[in-house]
Amino acid sequence: MLASLIAAVVAPLFYGVASVMQAMAVRAASRPAGEQGSGAFAAVDPGLVVRMLHQWRFVASLGLDMLGFIAQLVALHRLPLFAVQAMIAANLAVTALCVTWLMGVLLGWREWLAVAGVIVGVGLLGSSAGAQGAASVGNTFKLALIVAVAGIGMIGLAAARLPGPARTPLLGGVAGLGFGVLAVAARVLTGFSPLVLVRDPAAYALCAAGIVSFLFYASALEGGSVTVATAAVVLVETVPPAAVGILLLGDRTRHGMAGVAIAGFILAVICAVQLARFGQTEHQAEERAGPLSAQPSGSDPHPVNWC
Repeated sequence: MLASLIAAVVAPLFYGVASVMQAMAVRAASRPAGEQGSGAFAAVDPGLVVRMLHQWRFVASLGLDMLGFIAQLVALHRLPLFAVQAMIAANLAVTALCVTWLMGVLLGWREWLAVAGVIVGVGLLGSSAGAQGAASVGNTFKLALIVAVAGIGMIGLAAARLPGPARTPLLGGVAGLGFGVLAVAARVLTGFSPLVLVRDPAAYALCAAGIVSFLFYASALEGGSVTVATAAVVLVETVPPAAVGILLLGDRTRHGMAGVAIAGFILAVICAVQLARFGQTEHQAEERAGPLSAQPSGSDPHPVNWC
């Protein structure tokens, strides 16, 4: 139980730093607007990931994501989905703090309160979560997860073709749905040995959800705000899996701690929304200011838009 709690706290640290590094890699690897292709798959560029693989930041971020995922698996092995996913949402606060530290973007007092609220919410959830074992579900449930990944892929392709500011949060939300399926699949894995994984449909749903979600998340970062994209991801990957865990997988709190868990969950989500508004406000302010006023003389003509 203690190891799972530690893993749930460590995972968002890895994910948050990786998000910032991936945003930088996406900006450097993005194609100019004139080189965009046409057709159904033009808005989602699979070659983007290939180009990012040539950058050390992206390769390092993959290592951080893998460490975060391993920590998430450890946490899901003993903790309920609602607690783990809300704790993973703390990576948005880590992202915002990294943006502040690395790029000099200033957070106002509301944003600092939101970061503190995420931390408090996570603490409440951690103190209220009851120990859970691997959920026992049938293959029908696991096959439904694979179908859900296919549906998410179709929705993501449609969202990727949308113009304007709606594209980034919608693609982030689609990626969040995929990461939510990944979390549910990880929760219902019956074991981790190779022979067990090969026979478990949940393992295939987990892999497919990870690939699809990562591609849509990278597409959301391309030309959008890292904070807005990450906010959409963490919000959507938190609530649906929590509902699935409570309604279908038997997730529960410790005795008498349901109120604390609800308060922590709501606090973490509301504060994540506040941080999302911070990212969107900064992004809109830069657009209103224009390219000349947004960058000082002699600066890089293609700056990374972190927020």
